Amino acid sequence: MGNLCEGRVAIVTGAGRGIGREHALLLAENGARVVVNDLGGDADGTGADLSPAQEVVAEIEAMGGEAVVNGGNVADFDAAGEMVQQAVDTWGRLDILINNAGILRDRMVFSMAEADWDAVINVHLKGTFAPAHHAAAHWREVAKSGDVPPDDLFGRIVNTASPSGIYGNVGQSNYGAAKAAIASFTIITAMELVRYGVTVNCLSPGAFTRMTSDLPGFESMDDEAREKMGPRWIAIPAVWLCSDAARNVTGRILDVRGDTLGIAEMWQLGPTATQPDDPSDLTEVMADLLAGARLNSDMAGRPTEGPGRPRLGL
Repeated sequence: MGNLCEGRVAIVTGAGRGIGREHALLLAENGARVVVNDLGGDADGTGADLSPAQEVVAEIEAMGGEAVVNGGNVADFDAAGEMVQQAVDTWGRLDILINNAGILRDRMVFSMAEADWDAVINVHLKGTFAPAHHAAAHWREVAKSGDVPPDDLFGRIVNTASPSGIYGNVGQSNYGAAKAAIASFTIITAMELVRYGVTVNCLSPGAFTRMTSDLPGFESMDDEAREKMGPRWIAIPAVWLCSDAARNVTGRILDVRGDTLGIAEMWQLGPTATQPDDPSDLTEVMADLLAGARLNSDMAGRPTEGPGRPRLGL
């Protein structure tokens, strides 16, 4: 394996299983020392178990790398700060943060409990903000200290969105809302942190994992299909984004599904018109605008018509 991240120090949240585990292992294979964060809960966020994170640390150490366990809750602001401090205290620096931790509590909006909404938004959205805040504050202080030449300033944040968030998916209004917000958070923080040598990018992954194994389209996959959609594919662009080669790449959302890699282009302004001052005169104007606008995308990111996506309604 290469050395894209040789000498770097990384934090990966939700790194005990699935995509996060692959991030941690591939970073270590490429020379990074890794804080393996995982609360060890079930897919719905309940429970706690440090053994998955400990197993990943053991794997990294077995390959000759360095790693430590962190069992903090990423949505706990203070615990997120302690995680960043653990990296600095252990290895004297922090270079990379991959925000990957997440849970699922899928429900239709009319069946979703307040607790289902709050838990998913908390883990995904606050669980991205809190570690990013503390990492960004650390890198800003490094830049302000003057101890590091401007050209040598280095920080990498890789967040995790989802096709459910940037394209939309029935039954995932909580998860999709959080993931859409993470994509926007990525774009904004990329603007804010570029002056400190920090890039912020985002993955929108599709992979067969513990969290997706029961979802439509995944539950019927055979072994060959599962291999083609394995989580290691998601780690490949993540590690590249954490390298020097990606120095000038920031504010991007990468759509990654198996070995297929694309760029999600996000919101763009489509057709425009001058409004009438009477809403009763707006029907014809809106008809023309909708006829000229691209349809909302399906989960593959392509404009589509179908149930729930009528042409004029969306």
